Amino acid sequence: MPIISNNHYTKSLTLFLMGALCVLGFAPYYFYLASLLSLIGLCYFWYQSNSAKQAAIDGFIFGLGLFGAGIYWIFISLHDFGNMPSFMAGLATFLLCAFMALFPALTGWLSVRVSNAKSQQLLITIPIFWALADWTRSWIFTGFPWLTIGYSQVPHSPLSGFTPILGIYGISLLSVFIASLIGFWLVKKPSSVIWKRNSIALLVLILVTGNLLKLVEWTSPSNKPISVALLQGNIPQDLKWAPEIADRTLNKYLSLAEASQARLIILPETALPVLSSELPVELTTRLQQLANKNQGAVLAGLIERENGEYFNSMLNIGKANPEAYRKSHLVPFGEFIPLKVAFGWIYRDLLNMPLSDLSRGSLHQQPMDIAGEKVAINICYEDVFGEEIIRQLPAATLLVNASNDAWYGQSNAAYQHMQFSQARALETGRTVLRATNTGATAIIDPHGNVLAHAPHFTESTLNGTAQGYSGSTPYVHWGNWFFLAICWVGLIAICLPNFLASRRKTK
Repeated sequence: MPIISNNHYTKSLTLFLMGALCVLGFAPYYFYLASLLSLIGLCYFWYQSNSAKQAAIDGFIFGLGLFGAGIYWIFISLHDFGNMPSFMAGLATFLLCAFMALFPALTGWLSVRVSNAKSQQLLITIPIFWALADWTRSWIFTGFPWLTIGYSQVPHSPLSGFTPILGIYGISLLSVFIASLIGFWLVKKPSSVIWKRNSIALLVLILVTGNLLKLVEWTSPSNKPISVALLQGNIPQDLKWAPEIADRTLNKYLSLAEASQARLIILPETALPVLSSELPVELTTRLQQLANKNQGAVLAGLIERENGEYFNSMLNIGKANPEAYRKSHLVPFGEFIPLKVAFGWIYRDLLNMPLSDLSRGSLHQQPMDIAGEKVAINICYEDVFGEEIIRQLPAATLLVNASNDAWYGQSNAAYQHMQFSQARALETGRTVLRATNTGATAIIDPHGNVLAHAPHFTESTLNGTAQGYSGSTPYVHWGNWFFLAICWVGLIAICLPNFLASRRKTK
């Protein structure tokens, strides 16, 4: 008797719910076993698939559950703050979820197709194609790697110990491999004692090794800790760019900053709702005086204009000649309009989003010298891309992320975003400082643990200390190349014998 009914509708509902269950592994829940259990269920169905087409359908339904439950907040951004009609916002959110669900669908289709219905090979093809699909989502159409499975294991799972070596996509590979192996047990019920013993030993080896790796100190403290203050202004998104409250916002952040004695004071992304060239002289002067008095710096988010182009920037106002970091990885349809000729009408007729056509900063910006530390800055969405964060390493000793997730209301988006920062801390062996408008403002240690976390949707200053670190993790050295090499070697090991066997049959 099958463990789960083969009734078509029951099966579809089960797959959808398993996809939704997978979201519990991500912040704010951090129940990493839920993600593994849901993946085991999906693998169970894939091992029973009669064809690559059926595996694709199963993967698509699972993906609809995963992304429908995981990125529902896209609707809030489009409807509540972008003023898109509810029907259009709902349709756009559904279409995005359906597009993302194509990746689990493709994983199922390729896994069964390449394995030639050999279940033993599915043990390898399922995790490899899933991990490659997660990686592909990080760059296709400029990238949207939200709900990459590896994040569901950060920072508490034993598998997170591999993050400084394999990166987040390597954790996807290991997570799905474990699910694939257990799914094989449930369906095939192998009778070989040797096979059972070896597979159990392999699982134990992976988990024990992961736990031991979590004890490794890949980097070392570079200097004494410095005092930091992360300012959370809690400016409502629908009022953030209203000209009538601009002065109030400027004064709020000035007051919060001047109340701090921290050496490094960080304001959120676009905290100051004016162009850098239009900053009041008095505000700039007072912030510079504050930075000098505290022997540090004030980093503030705002928009720069240069030669007719606009940049989303973080400005080091504490210097006589302020230096800036300019965001280089922009959000499509949020900060720039891809294919303006085709999609420009969306912004003209349906949306009301300010600053939706910005320019990119350089890909090779250097860390700033602040209070004896080398501070690498990234803005909002950029910390989703580990391979881009390591561009400023190993020179950087501290990582700073400035964000504004107020676009997504009181949803899980800000928590999920903080989990990305936790993964970046693990990958780089660096402390991460997050300053946000409404949350999640936090201080994260190099092991991915949240040391301090400001309450969401409150005006507050998160005070603490930040330890700089020097040295490199293996991931800083090779990025995603080691993970990709493992995947390609695995695929060659499976595909080459299949290819040679098919050639022999044709002769």
